[in-house]
Amino acid sequence: MGPTADAPVLRYYDIGPGVTAFSTTRYGGYSSGPYGGMNVNRWCGDDPETVARNMTALGNTLWPDKYKDGKIVIPHQTHGTKVVHVDSKLMAMSITERDKALESTDALMTDIEDVCIGVSTADCIPVLLYDNEHRAVCAVHAGWRCTVERITEKAVGAMTETFDTNPSRLKAVIGPGISLEAFEVGDEVYEAFTDAGFCMETISRHKDKWHIDLWECNRHQLINTGIPQTNITIDGTCTYANHEMFFSARRLGTASGRIFTGIIVRSAHQERH
Repeated sequence: MGPTADAPVLRYYDIGPGVTAFSTTRYGGYSSGPYGGMNVNRWCGDDPETVARNMTALGNTLWPDKYKDGKIVIPHQTHGTKVVHVDSKLMAMSITERDKALESTDALMTDIEDVCIGVSTADCIPVLLYDNEHRAVCAVHAGWRCTVERITEKAVGAMTETFDTNPSRLKAVIGPGISLEAFEVGDEVYEAFTDAGFCMETISRHKDKWHIDLWECNRHQLINTGIPQTNITIDGTCTYANHEMFFSARRLGTASGRIFTGIIVRSAHQERH
């Protein structure tokens, strides 16, 4: 997959009116090799100038002829449970100041219109949340460590505290990630989920080794917060099995690109997709 002038190909999700929710695919963009072609993550080893070109291409797709640097907010994730409120103060920072504020952050939330918040994944699970009542959104990076620490539940709690969100009215999308069939783990990972109180009968299977269903782990967390099952959509695409379309660290190595899963509250309830 070499450099190309093609526009990014996005997978869109119907999460609610006046909202754009999406994941990038590998199609479009300018990166090459295991980063090819559409990678906007600055922390995975890709060429910085190429990443910047990809970011501009993504911005122009989301805001044709109206994109300005800084409208897409991506944190440096470290598999923790820090949730940051992207408010007007953070948006007024320089990129350097913003990077410092978003260091070691694995979930973002905002109610600012026409700002795209999102998370990076490559087998980990991205979760998007939308509170239509308060026009607030959240993007969550739920790798297995974050999932064990119940980051998705904590993100819903942070929205409740910050925006007075009622979980029973939230809509949620669980995006592309590694499937139970492909997510083979060692005993230590299985025991981490057991010790954290997960119902292993519903989230795991034993073949030659243990396999864990991260989609189901995060769906259970959403339900535990009070989100109705009917308000939760699981994309169901396995990144490991579909590594030509979506980045997979297990297939491509950690020195590869990342999927960006983002969400935007549009001004004047204007959707684009």
